[in-house]
Amino acid sequence: MITAENIVKEYDNGLVKALRGVSFTIEHGELVSLWGPSGCGKSTLLNILGTLDGPTSGHLELMGKPLGTLRPFNIFRARNIGFVFQFHHLLPNLTLLENVEIPMLALKVPRRERRNKARSILTAMGLEHRLNFYPTKVSGGERQRTAIARAMVNNPKIILADEPTGNLDTHTGEKIVALLTDFCRANGIVLLVATHNPEVSKTTDRVICMENGQLNSHPGDGEN
Repeated sequence: MITAENIVKEYDNGLVKALRGVSFTIEHGELVSLWGPSGCGKSTLLNILGTLDGPTSGHLELMGKPLGTLRPFNIFRARNIGFVFQFHHLLPNLTLLENVEIPMLALKVPRRERRNKARSILTAMGLEHRLNFYPTKVSGGERQRTAIARAMVNNPKIILADEPTGNLDTHTGEKIVALLTDFCRANGIVLLVATHNPEVSKTTDRVICMENGQLNSHPGDGEN
């Protein structure tokens, strides 16, 4: 599902080396933690895997296709990739329902179908009583559940989560991780979750450890 070979990412004409030759493979339906301290390159890698940024060099395949063949990237993302971030990135001037509809706009889903799908998935998240609330009027956990609903609404093949519990208390974070992992396992979706929280990494099938822009061994995971 994801094949990365010697991915390098540099900034400022090579002065900043964010990724230093990263290689790994993730199979269909795998749940994988990308574990490492802040600043090690996790977010940079997720942005490249999500086609939000491109590598300086290296080869990347998503769903068996080379990165360069996936254009236009915005349509590929809308159909195949869901994103969950530490800071939910909900639009404050839209209701929770309207925020969840956004990924469907790129695919030109009819308005009534958009509304029904968004309502259904928010209800499944236990937010049926918050559909017409604005993000500033709900709790942090409710905002993050809305962000997960937005990531799921187009039935993606891959979900990329960047520190999804980093802004939440422990109990709420555990519920958010359970929502993500249960959904992905039930639907055969690849989940790659960047985290520096060992409790989050325990919920996935495998751990890829990063340090200073490179993959590193992690006891018990077998990944180098």
